[in-house]
Amino acid sequence: MGKKKQYLEDQFVERHIGPNEDDIKWMLEKMGLESIEQLINFSVPKSIRSKEKLTIGSGISEKTLIEKLKIIAEKNVLMKSYIGMGYYNCITPPVIQRNILENPGWYTQYTPYQAEISQGRLEALINFQTMVCDFTALPISNASLLDEATAAAEAMIMAFRMSKNGNIFLVSNNCHPQTIDVLKTRSEPLGISIKIQNEDDFVFNHQVFGSIIQYPGTDGSVNNFQDITNAAHKESAYVIVATDLMSLALLKAPGELGADVAIGSSQRFGVPMGYGGPHAAFFAVTEKFKRFLPGRLIGVSKDSHGNQAYRMSLQTREQHIRREKATSNICTAQVLLAIMSGMYSVYHGPKGIKRIAETIHQYTSDLAISLSNAGFKILNSSFFDTIHFTGPDNTKEKLLNHNINIREFSDGTFGVSMDETVGIQDFKQLLSAFEIEHKENNTSNIPTDLQRDSLFLTHPVFNSYQSETEMLRYIHRLESKDLSLNTSMIPLGSCTMKLNATSEMIGITWPEFGALHPFAPLNQAKGYKHLFDDLC
Repeated sequence: MGKKKQYLEDQFVERHIGPNEDDIKWMLEKMGLESIEQLINFSVPKSIRSKEKLTIGSGISEKTLIEKLKIIAEKNVLMKSYIGMGYYNCITPPVIQRNILENPGWYTQYTPYQAEISQGRLEALINFQTMVCDFTALPISNASLLDEATAAAEAMIMAFRMSKNGNIFLVSNNCHPQTIDVLKTRSEPLGISIKIQNEDDFVFNHQVFGSIIQYPGTDGSVNNFQDITNAAHKESAYVIVATDLMSLALLKAPGELGADVAIGSSQRFGVPMGYGGPHAAFFAVTEKFKRFLPGRLIGVSKDSHGNQAYRMSLQTREQHIRREKATSNICTAQVLLAIMSGMYSVYHGPKGIKRIAETIHQYTSDLAISLSNAGFKILNSSFFDTIHFTGPDNTKEKLLNHNINIREFSDGTFGVSMDETVGIQDFKQLLSAFEIEHKENNTSNIPTDLQRDSLFLTHPVFNSYQSETEMLRYIHRLESKDLSLNTSMIPLGSCTMKLNATSEMIGITWPEFGALHPFAPLNQAKGYKHLFDDLC
């Protein structure tokens, strides 16, 4: 017989599944088995074994895969999105994209259960936690959660378990709609009664265990909620604040206004929107909650030689240790994305972050006065990056004709949210689409009593690496303290990306996938729909 022909399509298995035929034969002999089929018969019960053949099609080469993926990506339509709702276009600094997001030394690291081989990543997560504590003015932060909506649900459940009050949870109708939906879903099986209303109408009593407000609100408004925290605390109820890190460079911090918990997404700190994720949520609390905090908490300790060392602290809340007695069902942190967001702050530093926030606010203020001057009615007098306004019924369609997405509220009003990618040409295009003239606003639209005067990002790590070469060296220094696939095989099961082939990761940083807003019209997301349909 002639030698079996080899095709490029066959090479993927050989390159990415370690054992060859000799290895498999040796392992089977050690187990006293003759074939993989016999192993499956012994280990997988017939009652759960599928009799159907997998209908996944024939294999293709990695080159063909990338070519096909590019065709699929091009089905997505990229427009300039000003939709907001907790998702913003952002600039991923190239030094972070190239050396963290696209670097297997970072994205193949295993969960840091072994602190001695995870010091680089743990330090990067300490940076993330410190950043969150600084912006929120709360003393303790975890090392990230899945997203803002699930973080809100975790905060609600934590407050419910901590409180001796009744089962009522007050939800501001100015929270992001996706957050409200998740709260509804998670509250029902726990017997929590959700009351959605205007936060000005909140009434606290012994039946109410907690509340959540959005700061700034989903409509962009910025309101002082200190009266709410005072009223809640008088009745032993808790206040959770869903907030935006970039806004907190200019706004008074939640902790300074009496919040018990602050949650949100760190997405706009250098992580692409990716049609909704993945992103890293943050979760900060007062000292009272430190042993009930969901997720992971990274701490600083000393090793046997007296040197500073990092470790995972207070892990007993997690499923992998306490199982059904865990205080949270969330043990997964979005570590890679949290590291990117923390490094975004390391790279920009406090001055850079504040400059970005001020630019965003300036464009928003200029748009508000320009629209108002042209006869549009602005519905929120105070804001950071989002204005809520009324306009002609065809306003949204009119802007779509200029390749611009804005938000349309359920009542027919509109919203525009600015981000750090907006430049002068973008702003001119936006004004042109509205058919209005540019008017400059020289005053802040943040209320005086809510303007931040406290410092943030004061630690030296946020003030030492503002040049690209220094940042590059810092990232590499931390990477060298960690174990990943580019140094060693990791003989542990994992839900990380460590075993993804490089070709499978290529599309992550393509703008056709990364820059699409999750609430963009469906006809702009045909590439994603193609992928979803393929998975069904």
